[in-house]
Amino acid sequence: MKSMPVRTPRRLLAASALAGTAVLALSSPAFAHVTVVPEGTAAKGGYAVVDFRVPNERDNASTVKLEVNFPTDHPLASVMPQPVEGWNVAVTKSKLAKPLTLHGKQITEAVTKVTWTAAGKGIEPGFIQQFPVSVGALPEDADSLVFKALQTYSNKEVVRWIEVQAAGAEEPEFPAPTLALAAASGDGHHGGGTDDAAAASATTTSSSSESSDSTDTTARVLGIVGIVVGIAGVAYGVLAGRRRGAASDV
Repeated sequence: MKSMPVRTPRRLLAASALAGTAVLALSSPAFAHVTVVPEGTAAKGGYAVVDFRVPNERDNASTVKLEVNFPTDHPLASVMPQPVEGWNVAVTKSKLAKPLTLHGKQITEAVTKVTWTAAGKGIEPGFIQQFPVSVGALPEDADSLVFKALQTYSNKEVVRWIEVQAAGAEEPEFPAPTLALAAASGDGHHGGGTDDAAAASATTTSSSSESSDSTDTTARVLGIVGIVVGIAGVAYGVLAGRRRGAASDV
C-alpha cells in the first residue's frame, strides 16, 4: 500500500501569511509612538522610575535627539535621569510660579525639560531605546501626567509627540507620552521607591539563602547515598570472594 504524500494546503498558508501581515500592520502604528512606562508602580504621592521608550520609525534615518517637556501644572521636585550609554543628557530647570514643599523644604524651581542627544549613531532603523528617569513626588491630585516630546532624526526631521488624548475621543496621530498614576497604597507606602527596592533585596536574599540550604541538603543526601553504595560494594566483594573460595575447596 503506497503512502500518500502530505500536502500543505496553499490556501491555509496564504491565510496565515495574510493574518501575520495584518497583525504587524495593526500593531506597528501603536509601537511607533514615543511612550512613558513606569518600572513597577507610579503611585500618587510617591516616587517612581519611568522609562521613555523611543522606537525608530524611519528606514533611512536614525533618531539623534529626544526632548521631553515635564508638566508645569504638576511640577516634579525631584527629576534624576539615569545615564544612557552613547547619549548626552541635559536637564533644564525653571522658576516655579508657586513654590513646592518637599520634606519640609521649599522648592522654588523644578525640571521643565530633559534632553538626550546622541554622542554616536543614535537609534538606528529597526531599534528602540529606553531613557530611564527617577521622578517624584508624584502629584496626589491628578490621575495622569502628560510629557510632550520632540523626536529629532539625523535627516533633520522633527516629530512632535504633543497631542493630548481627549476623553472618549480616538487616539490622536501624534499622542503625547502619558503616565497613568495609581492610587496610593493604604499602608502608607507609595510604591516605586526605596521600600520596594528593600523588599526586592530581602526577597533576593531569602531566595539565595533557600537556594544555599537546598544545595547543602542535596550535597548531604548524595554523600550518604555514596557511602551506602560503597558499603554495599565492599559487602558484595567479600561475599563474592567467599563463594569463589568455597568453589575451589570443592
